[in-house]
Amino acid sequence: MRLHLLGTAGYHPNEFRDTPCLMLPECGLLLDAGTGMHRLRGLLETRSLDIFLTHAHLDHVVGLTYLLGLLHDRPLERIDVHGEAEKLQALDEHLFSPFLFPVRPAFTWRPLAGPVTLPDGGVVRWFPLKHPGGTIGYRIDWPERSLAYVTDATAEPEASYLAHIRNVDLLVHECFFPDGWEERAAFTGHSCLTPVAQLARQAGVRRLVLVHLNPLARETDPFPAGVQSVRPIFPDTQVGQDGMVIEF
Repeated sequence: MRLHLLGTAGYHPNEFRDTPCLMLPECGLLLDAGTGMHRLRGLLETRSLDIFLTHAHLDHVVGLTYLLGLLHDRPLERIDVHGEAEKLQALDEHLFSPFLFPVRPAFTWRPLAGPVTLPDGGVVRWFPLKHPGGTIGYRIDWPERSLAYVTDATAEPEASYLAHIRNVDLLVHECFFPDGWEERAAFTGHSCLTPVAQLARQAGVRRLVLVHLNPLARETDPFPAGVQSVRPIFPDTQVGQDGMVIEF
């Protein structure tokens, strides 16, 4: 299975990173729809798309408006956008209001009610996270592999979502702040570097990839101490980069 990182910044894009969007081309699945959605077109391998949104903040959803142009000459049989009912309603009323974006692409809103079974047999489960306005994380299980995606959440010991990410093959977790910014991270609902590595170790995951990075830190490794500073805690830790392809 290949996971493509289409957008690895949080808040706003910069010269090197777009905002959150992850893609599994083999099963036609997207996690979040930030500005990284513009990279979707060349990766389509299926006749349908399932887009799972964590929440409705603009850096995670603005790419929904891109579908109109990206797919105008390549219509798909089905596009479903999954998320919490109140978030989907807010997007329908506001993002696609006549004053902001009056022509809605041909997709269907799918409010989450329970696990979602993908066409390839994978099962998507979701769980609540603490973030201003509310957000959710996702875990996807296939018979031979598993993936968890956690963004816009504060990593801490015994985090409320620990059980939901336990023993996954690949954890993609946000890390907006370097160490030393813990108070700001907790206030804004984001994470610092060392707590994320500690959480990955505690959860027994196999690999950790950091995303939702601060766009003001333009370096490939945006952490002053370097990602290597947490490898004694969790050795297989990587900083996500736009365009990165992860086999798992």
